[in-house]
Amino acid sequence: MDLAVFLGSALFSFAALGLGALTGVLHEETPGWAWVPAVILCDVAHVWSTVFRTYLDPGERRARPRLLTVVPLVGLAASVGLLAFGELVFWRTLAYIAIFHFVRQQYGWVSLYRARAGETTRAGWVVDTAAIYAATLWPLLHWHTHLPRRFSWFVMGDVVALPSSVMPFATVLYVAALSAYAIRSAFMWRRGAANAGKDVVVVTTALTWYVGMVVFDSDYAFTVTNVFMHGIPYFALVLVHTRTRNKATPPPTATLAERLTRHVLVYLAFLWLIAFAEELVWDRAVWHEHGWLFGEPWSVGGWKLVLVPLLALPQLTHYVLDGFIWRRRSNPTVAGLVGPTAGPPYVTLSTSSP
Repeated sequence: MDLAVFLGSALFSFAALGLGALTGVLHEETPGWAWVPAVILCDVAHVWSTVFRTYLDPGERRARPRLLTVVPLVGLAASVGLLAFGELVFWRTLAYIAIFHFVRQQYGWVSLYRARAGETTRAGWVVDTAAIYAATLWPLLHWHTHLPRRFSWFVMGDVVALPSSVMPFATVLYVAALSAYAIRSAFMWRRGAANAGKDVVVVTTALTWYVGMVVFDSDYAFTVTNVFMHGIPYFALVLVHTRTRNKATPPPTATLAERLTRHVLVYLAFLWLIAFAEELVWDRAVWHEHGWLFGEPWSVGGWKLVLVPLLALPQLTHYVLDGFIWRRRSNPTVAGLVGPTAGPPYVTLSTSSP
């Protein structure tokens, strides 16, 4: 499963780049045949999968009633206020929250693999942390220092320009961080105590973020290298966590989350249906870009001031709640996924390895 969701999603992204080259859209806007699986079935749907970890989880509702209530209420109020100041203010704020979320998720995968392998040394943490942040932040800096680009996070102009003078120093740190990680990883493999999962996360993150933001300057390339690597592993994490939690504490009657996660296709179909419904409203009321799929646009007038924050609320809630629900120290069920019963802590290459 680890190889499928991490290495598999990266290979899928590169296969999509190859398909884009063959069809002539590699340097263009994302066409509908790629936009549907990337945006609706992966990006929007993975946002909604958070409900299995929160609102559809009776134990989580009892443990965090205030958090699950306050986050969407405050998020909605803040979004309405930001949109009242201007559309670019709203989208730029949401873009940087999303960027922070995407970066932190990659760090989170590294942390989970470190925990599973029992890696506790300070030096190892510094090397691993520097590597994953270098793999994500350097391509972002390149984007910010080479504006305008032909892609955006949400809308054109939602990232701010930074002076190009920061890049030489940032590049030195980037090369140093990834080189230190490579040397340490090679040493660990030589010792017979490699952390293969962590290596896959770091390498695929470095490759896809570099290719999507630096090598290519197109909406299509950015989309296919951005969302699959982010969404597919998250689908798997939520599914595994929900199944594990239900087995550990079986309810007297099956909950909705338990029934929906018994079969992968049912789980995905549920999320895809909600994602399609959300995107239909987005397109008809706001974007008006995919009439071939969603139909004629609606005229919402002044209701846009409330409708846009409402439509953006699921992803904003997802971004914020993720900062709480996957912390191992405050979530025993998450810690259990990487604990002693979760499986072999690392790849053993020889009988003499420590």
